Amino acid sequence: MPEILKEDTPQTGKQLPSHAKVVIIGGGVVGCSILFHLAKFGWKDVVLLERDELTSGSSWHAAGQIHTISSDPNISRLQGYTIDLYKEIEETSGQSVGLHMTGGFYLASNKTWYDYLKRERSKARYMGLHQEFISPKEVAERHPLIDPKHYLAALWDDQDGDLDPSGATYAFAKSARVHGAQYFTHTPVTATTQKSDGSWDVTTPKGNINAEIIVNCGGLWAREVGHMQGLNIPVQPMEHHYLLTEDIPEIAAAKDRLPCGIDYEANIYFRQERKGLLLGTYEQRGTPWKVGGTPWDFGHELLQPNLDQIADRLEFAFERIPALAETGIRQAINGPFTFGPDGNPMIGPVPGMTNYWCAVGVMAGFCQGGGVGLTMAEWMMDGEPSIDVWAMDVARFGNWASPDWGTVKSTENYERRFVMTFPNETLPKGRKQQTTALYDRLVAKGARMGQAFGLEHVLWFADGPEDAWEDPTFERNRSHDYVAGEVGAVRHAVGGIELANFAKHEIRGPGARDWLDRTMAGYIPKPGRITLTPMLTDKGRLYGDLTVACLAEDHFMLFGSGTMQEAHSRFFARTLPEGVRHENQTGDWHGIGIAGPNARELLARITRDDVSAEAFKFRDCRQTYVGGVPVILNRISFSGELGYEIYCRPQYLIRLSEAIEEAGSDLGYRWYGNRALMSMRLEKGWGAWGLEFRPDFNAVESGMDVFINWKKEFVGKAATEAAKAAGVARKLVTLTIDTEIDVTLDEAVLKDGAAVGYITSGGYAHHVGRSMAMAYVATEHAAPGTTLEVEILGEMHRAEVQGAPLYDPDGAKMRG
Repeated sequence: MPEILKEDTPQTGKQLPSHAKVVIIGGGVVGCSILFHLAKFGWKDVVLLERDELTSGSSWHAAGQIHTISSDPNISRLQGYTIDLYKEIEETSGQSVGLHMTGGFYLASNKTWYDYLKRERSKARYMGLHQEFISPKEVAERHPLIDPKHYLAALWDDQDGDLDPSGATYAFAKSARVHGAQYFTHTPVTATTQKSDGSWDVTTPKGNINAEIIVNCGGLWAREVGHMQGLNIPVQPMEHHYLLTEDIPEIAAAKDRLPCGIDYEANIYFRQERKGLLLGTYEQRGTPWKVGGTPWDFGHELLQPNLDQIADRLEFAFERIPALAETGIRQAINGPFTFGPDGNPMIGPVPGMTNYWCAVGVMAGFCQGGGVGLTMAEWMMDGEPSIDVWAMDVARFGNWASPDWGTVKSTENYERRFVMTFPNETLPKGRKQQTTALYDRLVAKGARMGQAFGLEHVLWFADGPEDAWEDPTFERNRSHDYVAGEVGAVRHAVGGIELANFAKHEIRGPGARDWLDRTMAGYIPKPGRITLTPMLTDKGRLYGDLTVACLAEDHFMLFGSGTMQEAHSRFFARTLPEGVRHENQTGDWHGIGIAGPNARELLARITRDDVSAEAFKFRDCRQTYVGGVPVILNRISFSGELGYEIYCRPQYLIRLSEAIEEAGSDLGYRWYGNRALMSMRLEKGWGAWGLEFRPDFNAVESGMDVFINWKKEFVGKAATEAAKAAGVARKLVTLTIDTEIDVTLDEAVLKDGAAVGYITSGGYAHHVGRSMAMAYVATEHAAPGTTLEVEILGEMHRAEVQGAPLYDPDGAKMRG
């Protein structure tokens, strides 16, 4: 049974302060970590309120296994930071965290999982993580209970281990108190009320606190805390089993503690617990707990175990760790943990709310809690975190992420915790949450759909609905030839792509131009024109690459990343002046992009406007009629061809699509999807948001500084000028690679055996017939013609840095 600690010198007898800069609601490991980091970094006027004892909820019964591997490299970095932090808080607090740095391994019992671990090892090269492959024989030498005959290889990480969950939570809390913070147990929050000045009155049975900022760290009660302010957070507590065995003679006789491990195919994790083992699993059929809401009186309690739920996993475990079959179960633990829809935390300032932050859904709290606390403290105090934490940002979900959808996707994610998800794989649950008017029509034409920000969008087109399938794989899949045909249509005739998943922000008002000029680093266009501009943070990091269309002197439309729409809305709200109005109109404008040599002829057939090269120039925009419906028409294209983006209100989309199809029937018109678009942009050497462009990079590193207007003042100018003057250590480059297996992202780039960078995206460029990638590499290796190597599934492949784009290097086709 996990040990439950209690505060030796409780603060419950102290009177609540009347005011605090920050009030944190929830005393699990995440809330205590945030409290610690804020106080350590200098904010002493911070308070944590816990309804029961610290660790009540999930923290106290966590398995306590810690590791650095994550699907997102920056989360891995924060997990490494968390593990390194435990020694510090143990010394500061005097509270043992029970840390055992045993090292651990990730076991591959088939080729698929071996390939997965090769990809993880490649990431570790450029991240500086301590990971290496060891043989099954070495696994058995380090952990004699494991039968090595089931495995091909294992990835070893010497930072893995385990700790005491309660001890670690109290170490954070006591360390926070050493630094000047306060926390109060048995002090439930019953209401949060925002005042006209943006501060919050936090109500408890022991008095009220006025807080400048409140942070929802409610854990199992995150939904209930959110409901106090009308906020619906799409997280779901899930039942989770692990077992504690009786003593195992081999462990009792061993001098050293055994390493921990994960067997992916068997879907088990394990570590030493006293003189036995702790064995956990993620059930193939997850059980959501208390879908309607977590009872306020739930605390240090466990749920009734249901071993039938994990019987199939136990059979695997008995086969691979034979001693388990001969050992009794000392205790079966079934406790609820809160999961998010994609398995990652939801942290940061909540879009649409003022001074309301959250850090919820941190399922791997003892791996990630320290990193979450660091990030939240940096974000509050400095205005932005030190690294890109988009994978955890609460803004990655919008109001489409309903509680019902959250339950469905959180359950799916729980069930897939140790199940492979391939780069080309689309998951089945929670689909059709958002669709466009063309959804059924495109599916009927053979569209294979993906989902981004809850919206269905086309990946590629098969020959019909029955043909729209592909096998998940790390290698090229059956969509390859179909995508080639789509690219061919755009390069030689004309293609059309639905544009619904681009964000559209409307900015209006007499001060709109002045505000945009300060907010954007680039040029703000004149009426009827379009510009591309980076948007930077105060520290000069990329926070957007936006297309700005000026419809009138006081009326602008901004087109950008659909997944960033809530984050950008939050960014705009910080500085939007009185008299300037911003509205996120992403769902109010859908559209179709047409591109290719025949695009102008097609457009001319369905509009009365003069769209000749002289009358409608590259980067022109206008409000007009196309296909008999009112539209915003932009002459711009991400494919590198002559192209146009045609946006209309959703109710006109079917009519517009029919007009395009009819007019293009003799021009070679063909629908195409996102994979073809991404292939074509590689041939142009263009980056994409979330891949090449994100807050990990500045404008100079990414090459986006060519769009900056240096003659004006803008957010992030000083930092960007300093980066430009000092020179940058890395640069974004385009690579061609000699390979039959294309990269996806995060593969290591090497020179003479040493990692010098990493891949941000890539794939096959169908028109030029080359495997290509984009990567950030050390500046000294960024010159065109430089030869490098890229690690793909454990093999090294020759790569060459490119200079000019491989397709239409001077942009004549796009501008023609």
